[in-house]
Amino acid sequence: MKIAFLEDNTAFAENIVVMLNAVGHEVVHFISGRDCLKAISSSHFDVCILDWEVPDMSGTEVLASLKLKGNYPPTIFLTGRDAEEDIAQVIESGADDYIVKPPSPNVLIARINALYRRSNPNKNSTSSISYGLLSVDFSKRKFEIDGVTVKLTEKETELALYFFSQLGVLLSRAHLTKVVWGTTSDIDTRTIDVHVSHLRNKLKLLPEYGWRLISVYHHGYRLEKLE
Repeated sequence: MKIAFLEDNTAFAENIVVMLNAVGHEVVHFISGRDCLKAISSSHFDVCILDWEVPDMSGTEVLASLKLKGNYPPTIFLTGRDAEEDIAQVIESGADDYIVKPPSPNVLIARINALYRRSNPNKNSTSSISYGLLSVDFSKRKFEIDGVTVKLTEKETELALYFFSQLGVLLSRAHLTKVVWGTTSDIDTRTIDVHVSHLRNKLKLLPEYGWRLISVYHHGYRLEKLE
């Protein structure tokens, strides 16, 4: 997903950017609150991470201005201020989450993914959705390309439905093992790789068709709809 990151401590910011890039996110870093506000107002971002204390325009001021415009991405505050009243103030002002520095990498990634899921409800709340030539019917567990039914195995169907219900979300192998294969024990990673490869080919989840089903090394998989 595309993330706007406001942080004036460049050394700290670089570590966060490297960490998020490593799991496949696109991070745009800003040291100026005004520049961050301008970019978010004019471009699409999936999530916004704001520091509180930035010299030219604080994170809370950026959030207040975005609220006035009425259209802003879900927002996480990542800041050194850890007083209970500070956290309450930011949450009440419209932020979706609050993390105190320094964050645990796994916790930060999990919070970002959870926030994205909350802000983009599962697609399976709608029984059928079309994405260009590709049609997904969640209730009938059916996939069509240009009106022609695509034949999938049971496990391919379950994996595909889960990917489409979690568009843009990084899904770990362990998580997919539990959700799709219904087990907490490790299965051969080649099994997941083979299923993912079959979905790419059968459902044409390829860049030339507007999709990207990527493998993020040591982390898992993410299905993306290209704009």
